[in-house]
Amino acid sequence: MNKLIGIAALSVLISFSSFAQWQVTEKGSRVSFVSVKKGDIAEVHHFKQLKGMLNDNGQFELTVPLVSVATGIDVRDERMQNLLFEVSLYPELKLSSQVDSKMLKELAVGESKLADIDGKIALHGKQQTKTFSVIVTKVSDNKLMVSSFQPIIVNANEFDLVAGVDKLRDIAGLSSISQAVPVSFVLTLTK
Repeated sequence: MNKLIGIAALSVLISFSSFAQWQVTEKGSRVSFVSVKKGDIAEVHHFKQLKGMLNDNGQFELTVPLVSVATGIDVRDERMQNLLFEVSLYPELKLSSQVDSKMLKELAVGESKLADIDGKIALHGKQQTKTFSVIVTKVSDNKLMVSSFQPIIVNANEFDLVAGVDKLRDIAGLSSISQAVPVSFVLTLTK
C-alpha cells in the first residue's frame, strides 16, 4: 500500500513539474534600447526590472516596470519616467505573444532555433503588434535563453510618446532626439 501511495505521489509530482511555467529571471535578463540625440550621439539604456513567464502552451508574457529605466544619469532617469513614460499614469510596458510550443518541446539541450514571433506591445495606453526575430536556446532542461536576433524599432508616434520626446528635448536644450529607437533583449527563463 505504501508503495502504491509513493508511486501515485511521484506521478503527481512529475506531472506538475512537466506543466511548470518558465519564469523570466532578472539575473541574466535585460531589455536595452538606444537613444540618439543631436543627430549622432548614441547612448545605450536598459531597464533594471523585468518579470515574465512562458507556459507550456507557449503563451508568453513580459512586464517591464518603467520606473526601472536606467540611463546612467539619475536626473535623466527621472525625466524619462515622468516626462516620457508618465509612470504615474502608465507604470508598465507589457508584451504578450504566442510561442510555438511544439518547437519548445522538441528543442534539445544545447540546441538553438531561430523564430519570428508576433508580439503585442502595450505601452503608454497604446497597443501595437510587432514581429520579433529571436533565437531560442535550451541551455538545460530547466533553463532557456531567448535573445533578439535583430533589434526591433519602436517609433515614438506608435505609442503616443512624441510629446514626451519633445519635452525631454526642450528641458535638456537639445537640437534633436530621435523618435525611432532600436530595442534588443536577452531573457533567461528557468523552471
